[in-house]
Amino acid sequence: MRILVTGGAGFIGSNFVHHVLSEHEDDEIVTLDALTYAGSKDNLEGVLDNPRHEFVKGDIRNEELVRDLVDDVDAIVNFAAESHVDRSIEGAKPFVQTNVEGTQVLLDAAKEADIDRFLQISTDEVYGQILDGKFSEDDKLSPRNPYSATKAGADHLAQSYETTHNLPVLITRTCNNFGPRQNPEKLIPKFILNAANGENLPVYGDGSNVREWIYVEDNCRALDVVLRKGEVGEVYNIGSHAEKTNLGVTEAIINAVGASDDLIEFVEDRAGHDQRYALETEKIEALGWDPEYTFEEGLERTVDYYIG
Repeated sequence: MRILVTGGAGFIGSNFVHHVLSEHEDDEIVTLDALTYAGSKDNLEGVLDNPRHEFVKGDIRNEELVRDLVDDVDAIVNFAAESHVDRSIEGAKPFVQTNVEGTQVLLDAAKEADIDRFLQISTDEVYGQILDGKFSEDDKLSPRNPYSATKAGADHLAQSYETTHNLPVLITRTCNNFGPRQNPEKLIPKFILNAANGENLPVYGDGSNVREWIYVEDNCRALDVVLRKGEVGEVYNIGSHAEKTNLGVTEAIINAVGASDDLIEFVEDRAGHDQRYALETEKIEALGWDPEYTFEEGLERTVDYYIG
């Protein structure tokens, strides 16, 4: 299989590129990335010279470039996205441009090229918050910040192309990822580095907000399974059932790094901060996938990556 991986120099995308090239010796990958602040060719160290890998710098909104690349592949995996909630609150326009308009360009190119598979990478945040229970793939989308709203829009757009144009679309919605190659603006790498340097760890509100955390390698295995075995037109939740409060994550990082609790600093809560996310995962498990790493095992590997 020859796969176009958009956003493949970013966090999850680059880990997926490494995974596929390692696990599927007959596959080829074309990585398309605009190399914004969130993407770096350093994340592709070790595969840039692989004869089965081609890197292209470019924007998914570049219709001519995208058409040329899509004409030469069997499948598309779309990781390309603006993904930081705080940044989306400060200004939503880049999120609309990349997450919605960019996805539309990819979908049009895929339709014209009669692509075999189009995997849209989404997030559990499109469901909004859930105080009790867990979200299933059939639950309505109720995003509560500009980032998740644009991802929900992209999901709806992709599903419309499957219905209207018979485009073989699949969608995954994953919980919070962590692990190697993540931008240090995100909570876990930021707090690891801050703790190691004796800097404050700013925790929103009282730290009671709950997230489900998955080690990125487990997510990449799940995405690979959906790409190859998933049923066209379906949505697959990917979760670990490892629910942690933000304060709990902070304390785990402090313990892993060997820092002091005195570094914790409670700050004004984020606007519209979702209290809890949680996912039902029976559909992805039915395809033969389960997470291999506990939160603690993944955190240990992540700390080793960032500070040795």
